[in-house]
Amino acid sequence: MAARTFLIASMSTGLVLWTDAGMAAQDEETNVQNLPAIEVVAPQPAARRSAPRTAARVVSSGKPGNRIYVYPTAPGNAKGLDVDKVPSSINAVDASQIKRTGSLNVTDALRDNVAGVNITEVSGNPFQPNVEFRGFVASPIVGTPQGLAVYQNGVRINEAFADSVNWDLIPTAAIRSATVVTNNPAFGLNALGGAVNLQMKDGFTYQGAEIDTMGGSFGRIQGSAQWGKQVDPNYAVYAALEGLHDNGFRNFSQSDVRRFYGDVGYRGGDSEFHVNMGLANNNFGASATVPAELLQQYWGATYTTPQTTSNRVGYVNLTGKAEATPTWTFEATAHARVFEQRVVDGNPTSVQECAAAGLLCFGDTTTPANGLDGAQLANPFPSGSLLGELDRTMTRSTTSGVSGQATNTDKLFDHDNRFVVGASFDASVTRFNASAELGTIGTDYVVSGSGVFLGQSGTPATGEMGPVSLRTVNQYTGLYALDTFNLTEAFAVTGGGRFNHARITLEDQLGTALNGDHAYDRFNPVIGGTYKITPELTAYAGYSEANRVPTPLELGCADPNNPCLIASFLVSDPPLKQVVSKSIEAGLRGTRDLTIGTLGWKIGGFRATNYDDIMGLPVAGRQGFGFFQNVGATRRQGLEAEVNLKSDTLQFHASYAFVDARFLDALELSSNSPFADPATGTIQVVPGNQIPAVPRHRVKAGIEYAVTDSWKIGGDALWVSSQYLVGDESNQASKLPSYAVFNLHTSYQVARNVQLYGRVDNVFDNRYATYGTFFDTNAVPNFANGGNPFTDPRSLSPARPRAFYAGARVTF
Repeated sequence: MAARTFLIASMSTGLVLWTDAGMAAQDEETNVQNLPAIEVVAPQPAARRSAPRTAARVVSSGKPGNRIYVYPTAPGNAKGLDVDKVPSSINAVDASQIKRTGSLNVTDALRDNVAGVNITEVSGNPFQPNVEFRGFVASPIVGTPQGLAVYQNGVRINEAFADSVNWDLIPTAAIRSATVVTNNPAFGLNALGGAVNLQMKDGFTYQGAEIDTMGGSFGRIQGSAQWGKQVDPNYAVYAALEGLHDNGFRNFSQSDVRRFYGDVGYRGGDSEFHVNMGLANNNFGASATVPAELLQQYWGATYTTPQTTSNRVGYVNLTGKAEATPTWTFEATAHARVFEQRVVDGNPTSVQECAAAGLLCFGDTTTPANGLDGAQLANPFPSGSLLGELDRTMTRSTTSGVSGQATNTDKLFDHDNRFVVGASFDASVTRFNASAELGTIGTDYVVSGSGVFLGQSGTPATGEMGPVSLRTVNQYTGLYALDTFNLTEAFAVTGGGRFNHARITLEDQLGTALNGDHAYDRFNPVIGGTYKITPELTAYAGYSEANRVPTPLELGCADPNNPCLIASFLVSDPPLKQVVSKSIEAGLRGTRDLTIGTLGWKIGGFRATNYDDIMGLPVAGRQGFGFFQNVGATRRQGLEAEVNLKSDTLQFHASYAFVDARFLDALELSSNSPFADPATGTIQVVPGNQIPAVPRHRVKAGIEYAVTDSWKIGGDALWVSSQYLVGDESNQASKLPSYAVFNLHTSYQVARNVQLYGRVDNVFDNRYATYGTFFDTNAVPNFANGGNPFTDPRSLSPARPRAFYAGARVTF
């Protein structure tokens, strides 16, 4: 095969794929305005349909009449919707775009190719990023209010206890497409800002084998292998294995990633069945934010460690799809998932020496600090020791569920019509345990344990829960229906909705304070339409609603008088309201064939208003402590624009996104902000204040040019504007500065099956932070400044400095 082969498609161009054992490994990679490879193929004679494909080449046809590229509009995998009929923005990334990043993080491909996506490393580890889209977040950080749903092969993978999304558990090499779906309540809970829909490879869509290895700066060594084979016309198998070790550029920030994904599929006649499974065992040193004063001394600094996370997951999915008639498709999914997370977090503590010698107190020098038996603790530490604590948590969730979906394409009143109806049920049981071991903090900010464990201490106003043992049960039921009706060949209308029922039960295993039983119901409608103005230009508009219910974590930590160590301790069970989001969006998109290539473009606007939004609020003067609270209405609105040009030798894309996120109600919030009222520790938010951690402007550009048939060079650039620090909801402090990042990459096809590649990230070695917040400057001395107190209350998450990587890819 010629090395210089580009798989090009647009709304008016297409792709046909054949493979056999003589070819190098090939994905079914296609890119229609950044659309994934999901398509409807015109009926073929039965004998031809079942015959194995033997042609050994990939060709690009001009404008084939037997393929209509479609877009996923429901959690299932059946026939999607013609892109000209989708009443929302279209955002998708295919396998070739993921591979081009050279990363085992699918989030990097989303950041580079979806205009509205922004990535922040709140945890301080690149494999545990926050993905923010239009001001809504999918985060691995327990306690972050989650506004995006994430699906893998039709199964929602937001974890049960806190709706968190552990991106590190997703096998990146096995992803066929990643689609960011908006304006669609069919994706259920948490899809306030949209859903990320991941479709995985199987042996029918990927044949061959590939081994990819890469290494470089900061001790990075990574490798992946994948293999797919269509055994005969009916059976196919696929497997992917990934491993990575990275020392990190900061102290104690190492990463170890191990992932496996496999699929066995059967296809017979008009039916298809799959069994797929995945395993992951990952360990991270997540360094979190660090005081700005320490970063000025050393860019790799850390603050109060250890901060380690261990993630384990195992899952199995059974999927089936059958075309009962030429117009009726039925599909079903059954899944089971076991997730376990263990976190060790070194922190300052409210425990201190008592005025009375030999005893430990909590919060002051007279209130007893108690042990696990409820008795006041004796002081085992030398006088004058700087005390801290090691907070340990263990979360283990077992989730199982079933879903079913039917799709009908019968004509209605002699007009084309597509009707989808579906239902899902998921049940999760979570065991959560937490403990706090007292220790001392050294001048390197490492907390060393003592074997002395803290029990419930203090008063209700300043209480801290020691050991926690909690069992929670989540039961989520959904019913949805969507219909797209073609009023004319050019004008289509979509309508429908989803009913969500959620029941969350909390069972305190050590007492009764955390007991609770909560139920939530909500019907979310959607209405929208598209109009094909010309063959190369489509207009769309839509309105939808979505909801998310409070998580067990949020329900167990919603009392401002009993704050929790966020992500560690739960103290009481007051009710919270569910969040409801009402969204509108509209825009234009189109393609045009030019002499220099295919031009694609889109521009659109959106507005989403959240009612009874939930925020995690810190408690002033108590590092890491906080509670969750409904904060009234918030609004996120903006504009997205994108253009791309594709030819046999050139691929170029550029995008701009504007996101304006604001509070709509007056609020009094607790904060560690230097502008907080010293008497109450609160700030005053007025309507119109911007929501922190949401940069208003994002500019992206990327280019790849084939210098020869074998050699490609390219680069990409990202500029993100300034943003308010978390805790500055009153918008009084200076913003986190804007930043720009430039990356370069190249590849050379040494032989038919061998490719060498390299990349340089952050070419100009810019030092910038992607996230910022405030911390208690009095909790721990500034040992980098002679033990004097900190004077700068900012705590930042530094980005990776310049890094060099090189790798080799071998296909069979």
